[in-house]
Amino acid sequence: MSRPRILILYASVGGGHGRAAQAIQLALREICPQAHTVGVDVLDLVNPLFRRLYGRGYFDLVAGAPHLVGYLYDRLDRPLRRWERPVDRMRFGVQGLNLRRLVDLITRQPWDLAISTHFLPAEVIAHLRRARRVEFPQVTATTDFDTHRLWFNPPCEHYFTANQEGRSNLAAWGISLEQISATGIPIHPDFSRQRDPWECRDQLQLAHDRPVILQMSGGLGIGPIERLHQELLDVSRPMQLLVVTGRNVEARRRLEAMPCPDHHRRLIFGFTDRMDELMAAADVIVSKPGGLTTSEALARGAAMVVVDPIPGQETRNSDYVLENGAAIKVNNLASLGHKLTALLAEPGRLESMRAAARRLGRPRAAFDVAGYCLKLLHSNAPTLAAPPSRRLWRSSRLSSEQSGFVDHSSVPPVPSSAESDHASAQRRTPVRAREGTGGTISNQQSRPLSRFLPGFGALLCPAPLAKPLKNP
Repeated sequence: MSRPRILILYASVGGGHGRAAQAIQLALREICPQAHTVGVDVLDLVNPLFRRLYGRGYFDLVAGAPHLVGYLYDRLDRPLRRWERPVDRMRFGVQGLNLRRLVDLITRQPWDLAISTHFLPAEVIAHLRRARRVEFPQVTATTDFDTHRLWFNPPCEHYFTANQEGRSNLAAWGISLEQISATGIPIHPDFSRQRDPWECRDQLQLAHDRPVILQMSGGLGIGPIERLHQELLDVSRPMQLLVVTGRNVEARRRLEAMPCPDHHRRLIFGFTDRMDELMAAADVIVSKPGGLTTSEALARGAAMVVVDPIPGQETRNSDYVLENGAAIKVNNLASLGHKLTALLAEPGRLESMRAAARRLGRPRAAFDVAGYCLKLLHSNAPTLAAPPSRRLWRSSRLSSEQSGFVDHSSVPPVPSSAESDHASAQRRTPVRAREGTGGTISNQQSRPLSRFLPGFGALLCPAPLAKPLKNP
């Protein structure tokens, strides 16, 4: 297949799903420059109300009732009861009414392969294939360290999980182990390139005689950003603090207004394309344990201090790095200074954690996923999308422009976790998908995404056994 047409789909609920999709697209561009790749945020193809409920509603719930979020996440990670199935069919029908433009995109153009980094588009494609409306293969790349049931959406030719544990979880739902690869979570190709920590410190004009602590503040406004920073400033041991606030201009302004003690040095970054360099320079990263942020930290061999995990996927991510000795967890911010000081006072312990991080890191995950996808394409005869049917999710024909496509030639810098998270929290205007040979993923601004639900409505209407789970 000389120029395969590959559709890469994600939902901008949080920043991780879009960053994983971007990573795969950039890896495909390096391996197979002639491939025609199209990256689409599926939430750009829905009505504003659905986008608001699907995305922002989740984070509203996190802020107001975090323990309920954890309960629902765990509840959805098991088979449906008989009485829940009709309710779920109704949920999927309502969801389908809001996804007509996505269905048109999938069915009216000849794709050779679809790659999903969120379970919503994977669920839609699986449904269309069962209805014989499309025939091209699809693969799914998960974005957390524990694989939730919602990721299970047959038919799907292959699944890519963060680790062997996630692979086993998927296999428990009846998927053959041959269809699951524990590649790691796809992260930007920049993290696959070796960076000398001391050179990175020199470029940042940092000293070599004191530890470097990187605070990932996030941009969602969920969590005590200023208090966390103050706890770091109160540490008596001299440190060099790097802080990333992303697009959250207000958070950066407030942090810069906080006085920094003379025995510390502090650099505060807003939007930056230097995340791989900052992480390479850091000894310790203080952050929420999002799937992509954690994967990037592991790839750079940095120890983590886990703070304020969202119940559900982030608590499970936290469990993974804690069990493998790559992190410590702070349950109460009042103890952050004590725990960090104790860790820095034991160089052997810190180095052991960093070694564990390097062992867990999968910096080439995006290339592994991209390589398998190309192998899958070459092992199958080319397929085209089946002609549209009037039976299911009937919708009007879309023009190329209405479908949300526009050509772009440049690849944007890799966004930081804080940048992606902040953009997710903002009300935004839909951005057109970017199409072209190795084009860029659409919609660098991202919306909060309900990682464990196929829609905010799924809070009350759980997903069926045959449908995937989730990233966020």
